[in-house]
Order: sequence, then C-alpha cells, then structure tokens
Amino acid sequence: MKKIFLTFVFCFSAIYAHAQSGYNITINLKNCNDTIAFLTFYQFDKTLIKDTCTNIKNGRIVFKGKNKLDKGIYTLVSQKKSIYFDFFIDDQTQVLELNNDLAKNDLEDLSAVNSPLENEFFDYIKFINKQNKEFQEYRTEINVKTKKDTLLLNEKQKVLDKRIQAYERSFLEKNKATYIAEVLNIKMEKALQDIPKASNGRPDSIVAYKYYKKHYWDNIDFKEDATMRNPFFSPKLKKYFESVIVSYPDSVIVEVDRILEKTKPGSFLNKYMLANLTYTYETSKIMGIDKVFVHISDKYFKTGKAAGIYDDESVINRIIKRADLLRPLLIGATAPDLSMIKAEDYPIVKKMAFEAAKTSDEATKVYYANEGTLNKMFNHLYSVNANFIILVFWDVDCGHCQKEIPKLIKLYNELKKDKKDVKVYSVYTLHEGDKYLKYIADNGLQDWINVYDGAHINNVTVKYDIYSTPVIYVLDKNKKIKAKRIGVEQLKDVIKDMEKEYLKK
Repeated sequence: MKKIFLTFVFCFSAIYAHAQSGYNITINLKNCNDTIAFLTFYQFDKTLIKDTCTNIKNGRIVFKGKNKLDKGIYTLVSQKKSIYFDFFIDDQTQVLELNNDLAKNDLEDLSAVNSPLENEFFDYIKFINKQNKEFQEYRTEINVKTKKDTLLLNEKQKVLDKRIQAYERSFLEKNKATYIAEVLNIKMEKALQDIPKASNGRPDSIVAYKYYKKHYWDNIDFKEDATMRNPFFSPKLKKYFESVIVSYPDSVIVEVDRILEKTKPGSFLNKYMLANLTYTYETSKIMGIDKVFVHISDKYFKTGKAAGIYDDESVINRIIKRADLLRPLLIGATAPDLSMIKAEDYPIVKKMAFEAAKTSDEATKVYYANEGTLNKMFNHLYSVNANFIILVFWDVDCGHCQKEIPKLIKLYNELKKDKKDVKVYSVYTLHEGDKYLKYIADNGLQDWINVYDGAHINNVTVKYDIYSTPVIYVLDKNKKIKAKRIGVEQLKDVIKDMEKEYLKK
C-alpha cells in the first residue's frame, strides 16, 4: 500500500458548501483490524482530512456529516496512514456503500452497492493495476541487462500505454458530462495521434508540440473548484509551466495571466493557483524568471485581487515588499549605484569610528562629521567603465567564497589575457578591513576595484538582495544587468553572449 503524509496545514480558510442533506459513506472492509480510519480528499497539491471514524466494528467504517461533501476524489486511509483506495464523490454519491476485502490483491473485490458509475471507476482502477502488474512481470521476466532488453521494455510500455489510452477514451465517451469523466480528462494527455512527417522524413516534432500545447487544457473547467480536488490537476499545472511552455519570463507572464483569467475571481481554484504560481516564481532558480514574480505582485497583489488567499493577510504585504526589492535587480534593469570606500582607505575610515556607533543616529553623526573627507573617497559603481563589469559580493571568511574567489581570479586573468575589456568591482560585505586587505595582498587582487561599505550608507545586502555569499552580477557598459547569481563557470558564456549583442549594435 502506498504511504502518504497527512498534512493538517490549510493554506486558505476552509469553506465548505452547505446543503440540507448531508453525507453518509459506509465502507464494509473485510479483514480490517483498524480501530481508526480517515476520510481524506485531494485539494490541489495537498491531501487533507475531511472526517475520522473512531468506532470501527467488524470492518464497518462509517463517515457521516450534516453538510454535503464537495465534489472530488476521496481516499480511505488506514490508521497507519496507508491508502486503501480512492473513490469519487459527486452530487449523486453523497450516500454511498462500498465493499472490499483486504485479503485480496489488486482491489479485485472493491465495489459500490448503490452506484454503477462508481463501479465503472473501480473497474478503471483495476484495469490500471492490471497493466502495471503486467509491466512489472515483464520487466522481471526479461531481466534488463542489455540495450536490446531496454528497447523491448520500452516497446512493452508503449503497448500498455496505448491500451490504457484506448480504455480512457472509451470511458470518457461512455460517461460524458459526469464528474469522474472530467477528472479522467484532466489526467489524460492530449497528444497528436497521427503526426505528419517533416521534410527530413521524421515525425514533425514542431507540429506535434503545437498541437499538444494548444489542446493541453481542452475541456477542463477552470470555473469549477472541483477541478482541483483530484491528484492530477496540480501536477498537470506544474508540468505545463515547467515543460510545455518556454521558460522565458515574458512568455511565462502571458501564460500566467491567461490561465488565471480562466478562473472565477476569488474562487478556491483561483486562490490556490495564484498562491502556487506566486511561490513558484518567487523561489525559482532560473535566472531572470523573478520578473514573473514581480509581475504577479503588481497585477494581483497590489490591485487587491489576491485578497483572502492567506489566513495571515500580512503575507500579501511581504510579497509586495519582496517584489519591490527585486524590481531594480531584474535582468535588463540598470543596476543600482553603489557609493563605496576603497579597501586601501580602510585605515582612514577606521579612525572615524563608524564601527563604534551603536545606533543609526550615531552613525549619521559620524558621517556628517566626516562628510568632506568621505566625499573625496567614495568610489561609485557608475564610475566604472568597461564592456564587461563583474560585480561580486563576498566575504573573506565565507567557506564557499574561499572556493569561488580563486576561480574568479583565474578567470579574470584569462579574460585579460584574451584582451577582454573587463573589470571586477569587488564588494566585501562585512567591515573587518584588516582581513580584507590581507586577502587582497595574499591573493593578488590589486587589479580589482576592491571596496566595502565603510560609511554604512548603502545597505548593500538589501539593495542587492544578498542573503548568502558569494553573489555575482554581470553588467554591460551601460550598467544594465545581463546576468546575476551565476557561478564563475558560467561567466565565459555570458560574456560571449554579450559580445554577440555588442556586434549587433
């Protein structure tokens, strides 16, 4: 039996539909030794508990409530948190009696006493189990060792997939306009069956892709919250944004808006999808994709369209604040200027006693007391002139920096040897200047522009979103951000791409 984790955390306030008549789900489970059983349901990417039976006698499990159950796929879960089986609930199955025998395999005795359509769904589950069993037996039989064995296994998989697809198409045709057919439609892939040949004689992958993308969401009702109460919708949405569409920020933004426009504003489905997409693009590691997160904040959170998504409404303000912080750091934006102190001037600034200031007011007094001297010492990022500006934030004692900075030194020397117009604007994120000066001397960084925020006026870690080190940004000659948060090994490719752009202009 499959294991699941039953989460009790709700992303949103749970509001369930009320009806005059409630639900009564009776399950007769032979050879069941449980004393407790759970009725759970799928909701987007979570499995939530709807009801608990604490009075099981002779395998008879009863879940009963005054309010109608929402349409969805529900699951009988054992006291050990194992799935026994799934079944569906719609308007016609609020009163349901199910039978099964735990001593038998493949759910062969699973049946509904009072729902022919539920039985058809169970037949489908049994059919899928049979195909999986056949595949596993075939895998064991051929004992894959060679490339030929792998090809045979792949062919077997294709045969079974076609068999399943044919069964599913027949199920949909037979059970049109039913909730369970809608669920199965979400699961099914809408691939082109007869792919035409391209000019090279092979199947035309472009035609196949365009068809697949165009029909991906066919007959899926985004106006109905029940659309997300199954195990298929959330993975389908994830696959669409990760694998089907092009992961280019502007393209993703168009798709985000298009998908959300299909939903009812304020509906559960709208809220879950918006929350999911917000989290996805806030935490994505794909460079430049944070533009999608900023767009979501501007269009949905700042306009009030995200109201009610979170139990804690302060989350909305935190999202807006985060997006506003990232906006000036997006790919293509002009990098924020920095007014820094050169490392070599550390001894002078140290005497000004900035580090002794305990409050911002005290630091401000120190600044104005030394303003004239400081103004002559500031080194501005905007004053750096080069086709390729490598902006690196790091810390002498950072373990990862100790590995990456030597790599950057080596790469910089290679780029200079190749006569690349490159400069490194090296920002030490702390204020232990003695360590910084020693590292510069010991590692030959004298050709870099070595600076730190000696006057405490930049708030560098916030301005450039530095929550760990090292962090590398690449700027062009106009101080436009061309790449960010990349590894040293990626720098050469970025510079090659920038050179191509310069040649076009």
